[in-house]
Amino acid sequence: MNEVYIEEDKSILDAMKQIDRNARKILFVHENRKLRASLTDGDIRRWILKKGDLRMPVRYAANYCPIYLNEQQEDLAMRTMKKYQIDAIPIVDGDHVIKKVLFANILEKQHGRFEEDVQVVIMAGGLGTRLSPYTNILPKPLIPVGDYPIAEHIINRFFEYGCKQFYMIVNYKRNMIKAYFDELDKNYELNFVTEEKPLGTGGGISLLKGKIDHTFVLTNCDILIEDDLTKAYEQHVKSGNMITMVCSLKNFTIPYGVVNIGKDGTIESIREKPDMSFFTNTGCYFVDPEVIEDLNYNEPADFPMVIEKYMKDGKRVGIYPIGEEAWLDMGQLDELEKMKAKLGY
Repeated sequence: MNEVYIEEDKSILDAMKQIDRNARKILFVHENRKLRASLTDGDIRRWILKKGDLRMPVRYAANYCPIYLNEQQEDLAMRTMKKYQIDAIPIVDGDHVIKKVLFANILEKQHGRFEEDVQVVIMAGGLGTRLSPYTNILPKPLIPVGDYPIAEHIINRFFEYGCKQFYMIVNYKRNMIKAYFDELDKNYELNFVTEEKPLGTGGGISLLKGKIDHTFVLTNCDILIEDDLTKAYEQHVKSGNMITMVCSLKNFTIPYGVVNIGKDGTIESIREKPDMSFFTNTGCYFVDPEVIEDLNYNEPADFPMVIEKYMKDGKRVGIYPIGEEAWLDMGQLDELEKMKAKLGY
C-alpha cells in the first residue's frame, strides 16, 4: 500500500510520478503513517494551472481536510465515497494512523460521459512518414494496435464517453480508410471529409464550416489518452477557453553533465545528468466552433500556429495537464511497440 502514501517534504513532481505509477489518481500525505492530507490528480492540476512550481513540497497543493473514516465506521465506506464522489478513503485508528485504504473500484478504471453529444474530429490525412515502411502500405489510421487499427481504438474510446458523431479528415490512401470503416457494423455516425490537397493539422478542419455548432474534440489519429477527459471538457467550458490543449508531463534525464559558462569563459556550475520536466502537446484538444469559422476555407494551416494567433489576439487558450503515463503515442515505431505493450497486446 506504499504506492498511495507520500511524505510532506516530497515534491509535487514526485507526487505526479507516483500517481502515474499507482494508477489511483490519489495519494495520502502522512507523517509516520499518521494521516495529514490527501493529494489528488485534480489538486495537482489546479496547482499547475496557477503556475505553481512542481519542485515545491506537496503540502502546497494538498488538501488538509481529507475525508476519512475511523475503524469502527468501515462499513460506511461505499456510502461515504458515493456521497462525496471520491474513489478512495483511508481508514484510521484512534491515533489517526492509516490502517488501510479502501477503493471504490479496485479492478477497473471508469470514467464519466460527456453531458452532451460532443463531436469528435480525427485528423487522419497525413503521410505518416515516421512510421515508414508500414505507412508505405497502410495509411497511419489503419496501422493495427492489437486487434484493431489505431483509428478504431480512438473512436471506441470516445464512444464510451457518449460520443456518437465523428468526422475523419482524410487524404493519403483515403479509399483504403473509407473501405475499412464502410465494412464495419457501426453504432455511431462517421463522416469522411476529404482534403484534395495537404492542408496541415489546422487547415483540414476549415472544411467543416457550418457543420459543428458546439465544443468538439480535435485529435491526432495516432494517440490515446488514458485519463478522464470529461474533466478536461468541464474545465474547458468553465474557463471560457477558445481552445484547451491536453498536455502531458514529460520527465527526461540528460545523459551528460551540463556545464553553465560564466561571462568570462569560466565554469559557473556543473549539473551531472540533470532531470528535466516539461509539458508537451499530446495532439488532443477541446475546441470551440468559432475556431473553424475563423479559418480560411480550404487553405493550409498548422493548428499550433492557429493557437499562437489566438494567443497574440488575447483570446483564452489553456491546457489540461495529464500524467506522463496517460498519453499513449504511436507516432514512431518504438512508441508503437510501447503502446501495444501498455494496451496488453
